[in-house]
Amino acid sequence: MNSRRTFLVSAGAAASQVLARKAAASDRVRVAVLGVNGRGRDHIEGFQGVPGTEVALLCDPDSKILAERAAQFQEKYGRKVETANDLRKVFERKDIDAVGIATPNHWHSLAGIWACQAGKDVYVEKPASHNVFEGRKLVEAAHKYKRIVQHGVQLRSSDAIQEAVQLLRKGVIGKVYMARGLVYRWRPSIGHKPTEPVPAYLDYDLWTGPAQQRPFSRRLVHYNW
Repeated sequence: MNSRRTFLVSAGAAASQVLARKAAASDRVRVAVLGVNGRGRDHIEGFQGVPGTEVALLCDPDSKILAERAAQFQEKYGRKVETANDLRKVFERKDIDAVGIATPNHWHSLAGIWACQAGKDVYVEKPASHNVFEGRKLVEAAHKYKRIVQHGVQLRSSDAIQEAVQLLRKGVIGKVYMARGLVYRWRPSIGHKPTEPVPAYLDYDLWTGPAQQRPFSRRLVHYNW
């Protein structure tokens, strides 16, 4: 990024820990939040709480949710925020410095790559990709376009985990030859909902993006699974 603005990240991985560094007191890092239904709400609060940083734009293909978030933003922060349905239009904006990606999971890699190509720095929610290929392409884009890209895995970025990694690298417990992990996370059934017409307030093509198009269902949109 140019010398006028630099976007950097602290050791913590929560969106509220993303820090902005300014060359001049009047300079501000302008952030667009992509996807505002779930984790995007945390992105808004996190970026707004960083000195020298402002949320300049909210983007979501669901016009109903987008309007709700914009109204909440104005009530909480005392100013209007721009909105857009199509994230591609956001990447065309020269006045946007960075993006927080809280879209549906299937959008994460492609949105991150496009953001890098457009000269934006990126904070992307987990998972960064659905497969190794996508993840590697995102890393390649970050290097190629010299962008800062942070993946939101909070626990791995915590002080305790970082300290443990350093101790392992120093050989405190000897050479590590195997690691084993196991997670039990039982979730009840989400039930069944029939397919139905797409609501007028949702651009379902934009929501689907690079994923396979499927008949619309309330159990698919939004995060109900």
